[in-house]
Amino acid sequence: MRVLFWIVLALVVLLITGVVYLMTADVPAPTHHVEQVIPNDRLGR
Repeated sequence: MRVLFWIVLALVVLLITGVVYLMTADVPAPTHHVEQVIPNDRLGR
């Protein structure tokens, strides 16, 4: 029972640190330009 408590506690701490990292990290937006040609017959009307 005590081991299960420590495993759950470790998972909660990892989840919280992951959320805090994602909230504070300065991840730049992708700058690669993507262009794809779609044929007219694939477009809905």
